[in-house]
This record gives sequence, C-alpha cells and structure tokens, in this order.
Amino acid sequence: MSFRAIINAEIVSGLSAPYRGDILVNEGTVQQIGAIDIPADAEILDAKGKLVAPGIIDLGVFAIDKPAFRAGGITRAALMPDQSLPLDDPGLIQRAAASGKPEIWVHPMAAATRGLKGLEIAEFALMQMDGAVAVSTGRGWIADSGVMQRVLAYAAPLGLTVIAHAEDDGLTRGAVATAGETATRLGLPHAPAIAEAMAISRDVYLAELTGASIHFRQVTTAAGFAAIRAAKARGVKVSCGITPAHLNLSDIAMSDFRTFAHLSPPLRDESDRQAALEAIADGTIDVLCSGHDPRGPEDKRLPFADAAPGMAGAETLLALSLGLVRDDLIDYARLFALLAANPATILGIDAGVLAVGMPADLIILDPGAPWKIDTARLAARAGNTPFDGLPVQGKVLHMMKGGQLIS
Repeated sequence: MSFRAIINAEIVSGLSAPYRGDILVNEGTVQQIGAIDIPADAEILDAKGKLVAPGIIDLGVFAIDKPAFRAGGITRAALMPDQSLPLDDPGLIQRAAASGKPEIWVHPMAAATRGLKGLEIAEFALMQMDGAVAVSTGRGWIADSGVMQRVLAYAAPLGLTVIAHAEDDGLTRGAVATAGETATRLGLPHAPAIAEAMAISRDVYLAELTGASIHFRQVTTAAGFAAIRAAKARGVKVSCGITPAHLNLSDIAMSDFRTFAHLSPPLRDESDRQAALEAIADGTIDVLCSGHDPRGPEDKRLPFADAAPGMAGAETLLALSLGLVRDDLIDYARLFALLAANPATILGIDAGVLAVGMPADLIILDPGAPWKIDTARLAARAGNTPFDGLPVQGKVLHMMKGGQLIS
C-alpha cells in the first residue's frame, strides 16, 4: 500500500464550491475526502489552507513540453495531430501516448484525414484502439464538405468527438490578421471575422445530420458564439473552447508588429473580446485551453506576415484563468469545470474531478501568489507569449499524477 494524505486543504472538486477537508490517496486513486482516517504509514502533505483541485486537462496542445506542463499544473495533455509526422497511423498514436511518461498523461488525437490534407479520411477506428481519444482536423479546416461529413459519420458510432478548427479557409488563406482598423493601419493581409461563424455553421449542420459530437477548439468572435448558442439550442452535440489570449487581448496587441501576438485564430477586435467574456459568463464556452505552441526565434524573429502563429501558453493558463474568478465572471467550481471536468467529458477520459474513486491527478495551488510573466524565465521550450511582462497571480505549489508527486 502507498497511502498519501493531503491535510488542511481547501478542496475544489470541480463540482461544488470550495470546502475545507483532507484527502487520502492510495494506489493512484482518491480513496477518501473530507474527514478521513489517516493510516499510520501514510505520507502526509500539508496543504496549509491552499487550494487543492483537479489537475488541468489541456485540450489541444501542439507539443509535449513537460517542464511547462508541470509549472502550469497540467496533468493531462490532449495532443493535436499536427506533428512532424501527422498522427494518422496507429504506431504514431502509440508513440505519442507514451511520450509524457512518467510525469504527464498524454492523450493523442487522431488526424481526421491522411496527412491532415483534408482529402481522404484516416483510419481513426484503428487509432482509437491504440489510444486516440478524439479525431481532429488539426490546425486547418476541411474545405470539402463531403469529406467532413464522412469524418463525422465515421466518428459518431465510435463515440469519438471531432475537434475542429473554425475558419473558412477560402476566406482566411494567406491572412495573418482580422480585418479591421489595426490590420489596415499595419498593412497586414487580413480576413473578415465572419470566416469563423461560416465554418462553424457548416460543421454544426453536418454534425446534426450525422449525430456526431463536435468541439471547436477555439471560438473567438461574437458571430461564432451566436452560432454555437443556436446549435446548442437545437440539441446539436457541440462544444467550444478558447484561450486566455482571446479573453484578455484584442488585435491592438499587434500594433507594434509583435510576432508573439501572431496567433491562430488571429486576435479579434474589442467587441469580439467582450463577446468572449460574455460567452464565458453565460456558459457558451465549455473549455479553457492553453493553445500551447512553443516557437523559437527562427519562427518568430521574422516580419509579422512571415512569422509562425502560436504562443507558449501552458504555464500561464492557470494564472490568467484565475483572473476570471477575481473579476467575478465565474467561480472556482466553474473554473475547474472549464479546465478539467469538461475537457475530460469531451475526450471521454475518466478524470477531471476531485472525487472518491477518481484518478489522483491533483494540484495544490496558491491563487494569490504574485509573479510576473517573463519570456526569458518560462519553463517552456520557447517563451513566445504575448503576455511578457504582465503581473499575474496564482502558482502551482505541488502536482500529483496518478498519486505520485511530480517535482
């Protein structure tokens, strides 16, 4: 037996408001919560009144970056299929699933089409047998509606959610910014924000037709949220996510051609950012994700239009998300639903809540611990964050994966 007891904890289950109690863990599973009987040989960890919450399940990372995940409290990472070799083969899925051991659970997503080219559907039923937890279109949109219909029809009876990118490529091809005053002033290739809602609208109708579950990894515009709300009201099995970047920044952040603010989808105007905050508050958004995509100088020290999109978001996800609680938009229960419980449900993973019988994937955090985001000091393999220099609050003190403390 390998008992661990976490005492003096402020417990955030992901299901209810925080409450004071203790937690007993044994053989990788939560055994007791609340008033517990501590075995004489148990290893005791004193939380000293800090929050103990489910480990974050980051839905849609582009790289396995264990130091960044540990710093950010991410115990499970759902890996996008956009790798040097796209994850369109069972052997590649197996290799990806093993890549986080022993510190992190990695849950690979199968490429929806061979080579992520959007032309021929991949054999994701075979990939599911080797550990794929979802099907993804990757960074791009499948332009051929017939192909997308077949992807959804194939995924539905397998119980696999399709993770989709929401931009109509016919409008966004070659664009690096959202059409508007900022893009015009900077002379950047741009596309209308409505490209997002157009992509969502087609795909939700196809999901409705096939009975499949679809999740849009990032929705960032007022029109996009309206399309999601309408689909949910019709009973479509649809969900959506967003990163802190699109909740905290508008396209003004690109004003000095800062390539760290070159993201996919691109930053939107202020009215869309406000719509995103409303969508968090009213429950339209189901997931907070990091969009973790570390990019080195060779990708970012280029003219804005030539730089690669993406940000290193894993270790800032929690601190930036805690700001939503301090601003009274959501409470702790909703926060960890967005960060853990909902991603687990979408991916079909038995995790994401702190409850008896669930895996002991936990974090102990101090939500008030101050620090400053510094690109030079991030644990990520590259520090390409648009939040460089921003003071934040919230630090992970300890992380437990499968009952084992991860240093």
